[in-house]
Amino acid sequence: MEQHRTRPPHNGTRRPTQGAPLPSQARGERRPPVARRPPPPVVRTLRRLPNPRLTGLGGGLFCTALMFVLGCLVSLLFGSSLTVYGVLFVPVSVLTAVWMRRGDLLTAPIIVPIAFAVGLVPVADSGGGTSGRLMGLFTALATQAGWLYAGTLAAGLIALVRRIRLVRGRSR
Repeated sequence: MEQHRTRPPHNGTRRPTQGAPLPSQARGERRPPVARRPPPPVVRTLRRLPNPRLTGLGGGLFCTALMFVLGCLVSLLFGSSLTVYGVLFVPVSVLTAVWMRRGDLLTAPIIVPIAFAVGLVPVADSGGGTSGRLMGLFTALATQAGWLYAGTLAAGLIALVRRIRLVRGRSR
């Protein structure tokens, strides 16, 4: 059985749509201008701060190197105070999560605990030799787990919120 076409054949040309008014323009309506409010002072201050975007590798190097340097400074200035090291770890983990690139957001909660362990090497008590250093490192990891969890949780939450905002922005 033969079926007849209901539409004329399309040869690839389109009708021009230039000059066709939009519905609101056809009626002569105009939108009122939107009054923009100036941003609050806190937002203006935050916009002046540096805003680097780190890749996964760059974020790992940044966080690990900074935690190692901070571990060395804590060892020299505060006599290997693990509490000072833990307090310094939380802002570093927050900065790492904030400065990560959009595509590498989910690597921030993975990078941060590794950097915590690397930075503990100069801070941890070392007995004698390699086994003493390892024992001091494991003891420091066990006793400072609260700071480790706090920094990792902060980096994870920031990465998760940024990821949700990114997905919602793409869907719009």
